[in-house]
Amino acid sequence: MRYDDSPPSPESASSVSPDRRWFTRRSGLAVGAAVLAPTLLAGWVLVQVTTGAGADDARPPRIVMPAAAPSATQAATPAATPTATPTASASAPEAKGPLAGKTVVIDPGHNTGNFQHTSEIDQKVDIGTTRKECDTTGTTTNAGYKEAEFTLDVSRRLRTVLEAKGLKVVLTHEADRAWGPCINERARIGNEAAADAVVSVHADGVSSGNRGYHVILPAKVKGGAADTAKIVGPSRELGEKIGSNFARTTGSAPANYLGSGTGLVVRDDLGGLNLSTRPKVFIECGNMRDAKDAALLTSPEWRQKAAQGIADGIVGFLGG
Repeated sequence: MRYDDSPPSPESASSVSPDRRWFTRRSGLAVGAAVLAPTLLAGWVLVQVTTGAGADDARPPRIVMPAAAPSATQAATPAATPTATPTASASAPEAKGPLAGKTVVIDPGHNTGNFQHTSEIDQKVDIGTTRKECDTTGTTTNAGYKEAEFTLDVSRRLRTVLEAKGLKVVLTHEADRAWGPCINERARIGNEAAADAVVSVHADGVSSGNRGYHVILPAKVKGGAADTAKIVGPSRELGEKIGSNFARTTGSAPANYLGSGTGLVVRDDLGGLNLSTRPKVFIECGNMRDAKDAALLTSPEWRQKAAQGIADGIVGFLGG
């Protein structure tokens, strides 16, 4: 917040009182206050930094929150989602060749604010084949590092790598809203951007001992607004490219608990995939509840490798 603490000008002060001596004393006080203000402000900032005042240090474990019984009005109409403009950078160099004019949408899974807005994210939205919760909190490591923190960090790193290739990159959110977006809005952002590829970044939260990454592909579904027939093939190609590049760059193995060692899983229950009209996949980069995977996921250096691997897969899919 910006404050204007500047003293009144001598002209305005003299117009209030004809007593020159009073004005001189007042001006001296004002100058003194102006000199002291930066020192006082610096001291306040130092206290904030050293004490962590205002920081949200609450890191609750993953909890499945029971949905509150909605009123008749709420049951008919999902809660309004706070809106924010999807973010795209204008700093990318001009792409040439097969990447020219291409758009990629990156969807950072969940939102740290979801933990404080469980009633809002529990409201169900239409995903075509059924109705499903707007969003979930996501998981955490045993030490409290939130999945939503991880996904946003990797997504920002991924954007930087892709923009260096000249691609236009849009993020569905940057934690610039209190909660959400809902899963149907996340799909809509990719559709409206006419994205050439959409990737939703996640990390899993299953029991310890389950390790590795997996890429989730859309199943062929049709119902209501959901019709994935046109994106099943290209989405699989996108997922295969991302999986192989992710494994090579990070050194991670395909998940040992699903996908039969392929690192690929097909699902028909995810609204972000069911409602997409653009090639789209989810990537679960590892298991936050396993100590060995968590050590990777919490490492900035490893997250950079993860972003590079995903980016290489996207670029390969786009023909670059």
